[in-house]
Amino acid sequence: MAAISGSRPAQSFSDLTIAVERNPSKSRLSEMDVNSWPKWGCPPGKYMLKFDAQQTCYLLRGRVKVYPKDSSIYAAPVEFGAGDLVTIPKGLRCTWDVSVSVDKHYKFESS
Repeated sequence: MAAISGSRPAQSFSDLTIAVERNPSKSRLSEMDVNSWPKWGCPPGKYMLKFDAQQTCYLLRGRVKVYPKDSSIYAAPVEFGAGDLVTIPKGLRCTWDVSVSVDKHYKFESS
């Protein structure tokens, strides 16, 4: 399974899965201090990305479908959007297909 939905925190990412926590509580976001994280945004389009560190991001707006570089090895595309807290594992190579402009807070984990 490519995404983990629900209200639980992200688990291990040794299998390069993307964890999507739908609509986390305000207290959880506050606990994580999400509003202090840097912001990044992009217009609709396709973006090829490689994550050299684990990234956690909270989408303020937007809609994204992520295609792992080789979906036959990893998994089916993963979709997420505004209000989702997403954890992307270190080492993932993928294409982001952004259908609605993205505005997000993000944080990279130290290795």
